[in-house]
Amino acid sequence: MEVGYVVFSPLLKQTRMATEAHYLLMCYAFDRLGYRRYEWKCDSCNQPSRQAALRLGFQYEGTFRQIMVYKGRSRDTCWFSIIDSEWPQVKAGFERWLAADNFTPDGTQRRKLDALRQP
Repeated sequence: MEVGYVVFSPLLKQTRMATEAHYLLMCYAFDRLGYRRYEWKCDSCNQPSRQAALRLGFQYEGTFRQIMVYKGRSRDTCWFSIIDSEWPQVKAGFERWLAADNFTPDGTQRRKLDALRQP
């Protein structure tokens, strides 16, 4: 399964709800549908997308060079994935991060997602 072309309203970008939306989609893919692999691909020049993939627990797999010509330039595409054997640890991190006690009353996170994903 591949998640792609994620576009959130500026009001939703970088929010707890946006992270939870990704978590719920991953739960559906792995826990309900039984997928073995969940992919994220993005333009190598799209640094925010690359950072989002890593923050959400995806592993960088490599770059497909000159995969296409897009808007008059040669585009390289970065590939990221989460596989089923990694999912339990990634899922546990999401659940710890999304817990109410990880947020202050004003909604500020206490601990970062990647820190909560560690075993």
